Amino acid sequence: MSTTITLKGNEVHTIGTLPSVGTAIRDFALVDSKLNVKTLGNFDGKKKVYNIFPSIDTPTCAESARKFNTEASGLENTVVINVSKDLPFALGRFCAAEGLENVETLSDFRGTFGDDNGLTISDSPMKGLLSRAVIVTDADNNIVYTEQVSEIADEPDYEAALAALK
Repeated sequence: MSTTITLKGNEVHTIGTLPSVGTAIRDFALVDSKLNVKTLGNFDGKKKVYNIFPSIDTPTCAESARKFNTEASGLENTVVINVSKDLPFALGRFCAAEGLENVETLSDFRGTFGDDNGLTISDSPMKGLLSRAVIVTDADNNIVYTEQVSEIADEPDYEAALAALK
């Protein structure tokens, strides 16, 4: 079963649906800007906000990374993990230029995070990229909130995502 979303009003589909609230998020292997592989174990015992987007080089994606970076500085025992298919070098360049220090920015360029969570776009010119979504987990990796943003060009509901942490 796929999810139908839009890109500037045009229908786009993902390969599946977001995992359900109450289930555990699956382990992953994502790559940081220094080409180190990060897994779920790297964030043991922390609440996690996964800010997922198509590419850091688009205005909405960049804004969501900035916004979650700002909000992350005040969150206790919480890590914000930005995830896209961008190459780790592009993500590192963006974070350095923007001074993003309160988030982890990781690449799924050779992983299965998007497929495992039903986020990979299956058609349109954006085929293969990740859709815009937010997944929030508690410290035990149980999903407490999800949002599949219905219009890729729109920002996620930051307040709802952060409220799920309380």
